[in-house]
Amino acid sequence: MDCIFCKIAKKEIPSKIITETNKSIAFLDAFPLSRGHTLVIPKCHYEKVQDITDIDSNDLFDVVQKVISKVDKLTGSTLLAIHNGKDSGQEIPHVHVHLIPRESHDQAGPVHSMFKDRPKLSDKELDELCTKIKNM
Repeated sequence: MDCIFCKIAKKEIPSKIITETNKSIAFLDAFPLSRGHTLVIPKCHYEKVQDITDIDSNDLFDVVQKVISKVDKLTGSTLLAIHNGKDSGQEIPHVHVHLIPRESHDQAGPVHSMFKDRPKLSDKELDELCTKIKNM
């Protein structure tokens, strides 16, 4: 497999490691969106969050929780983001959690600013969508 994150996890590619466990690793993003932009990944290759085993998921989010408290001290506010699949913006098909320090002047805006053609759903449509998702 030619996955850059798998290579980082195996230490085949150098990275600026913040912390790691047997199952997860946190390191500075090589192409940061802000100072302190950190990625947390499972060491095993999973493309989507729903593919991760319970044990690896628990470890991943334990590391996220520990590291975000440190990253958050840089600016006092941190965006936590996961792109779950190519169409959601995932560029590397290996689960990775972004911890992006934010500041009021960074001009990135809230997540809602990413979507220009947002749907306008009626209460009935929201109810139908809620029922559909529940029953999948």
